[in-house]
Amino acid sequence: MAENNKVSSVSFFNSRLTSIISIALVLFLLGLILLVGLLGNKLSVYVKENISFSIVLKDNQKEADIKKMQKSLDALPFIKSTEYISKEQAAKELEEELGENPETFLGFNPLQASIEVKLHSEYANPDSLQHIEKKIRTYTSVSDLLYRKDMMQMVNDNIKRLSIILLALAAVLMSISFVLISNTIRLLIYSKRFLIHTMKLVGATSGFIRRPFVRYNVVSGIFASILAILMLTGSLYYLQHELDGFIQLLDMKALLVVYAGIFLLGILLSVTATVFAVNKYLRMGVDKLYYI
Repeated sequence: MAENNKVSSVSFFNSRLTSIISIALVLFLLGLILLVGLLGNKLSVYVKENISFSIVLKDNQKEADIKKMQKSLDALPFIKSTEYISKEQAAKELEEELGENPETFLGFNPLQASIEVKLHSEYANPDSLQHIEKKIRTYTSVSDLLYRKDMMQMVNDNIKRLSIILLALAAVLMSISFVLISNTIRLLIYSKRFLIHTMKLVGATSGFIRRPFVRYNVVSGIFASILAILMLTGSLYYLQHELDGFIQLLDMKALLVVYAGIFLLGILLSVTATVFAVNKYLRMGVDKLYYI
């Protein structure tokens, strides 16, 4: 008798451990999708805010007027930063690229002074740029405005495409995770199907029957969530070790939100799957209990 109890306890422990590991792996994959989404968003902001355009200035502009214009530009809500590039600095940069100073064979500096402008990410799109261009062209010192409209359009299109793919992956993985967790919990409850039927016969309500199963699987969901968070943390530590500066791409507040989401999702999926699994046996007739 004692040996049977021991075997039963080991089997129970193994089934619970398998359930926790299965749920943890699913939550880990969901967490990875969320982290990829966070990184994609962070990278898109970084790329957008580092695409600059040039405000080409008219010749013979006074230094004081240029500084005043630059200060005015910095005050605009859509501009992140500005950098003034004089004719001499532009010639020096061109010489570094070409290996030869244009003044040596032209006899004069053909370049014009300019102001390099970087926008906040939410304004770095073709529609906003049309309004920004109109605003900047009102300055009398402006000769021309140079920017790669096709590049900005391409960046925005790729970001939208990536967002749709990640959203679709998250939705598919969420559906798969619910099915896997539901099947895992259903296998755990399967051995208790006759106990559920007996409790129904003695007049126990559905809520009373479900309560211990829900409580049991909430605990499993908590352990699985903690395990998934530890696995994610380990993955991030490994990536930081392999890719120096990787952790700087992550927003710590957003990362904590992901961890909290995984924790709550582990509990929510476990509870939902438990309710569905128990309800299946609550609705099942005694004859079917022997043939499933």
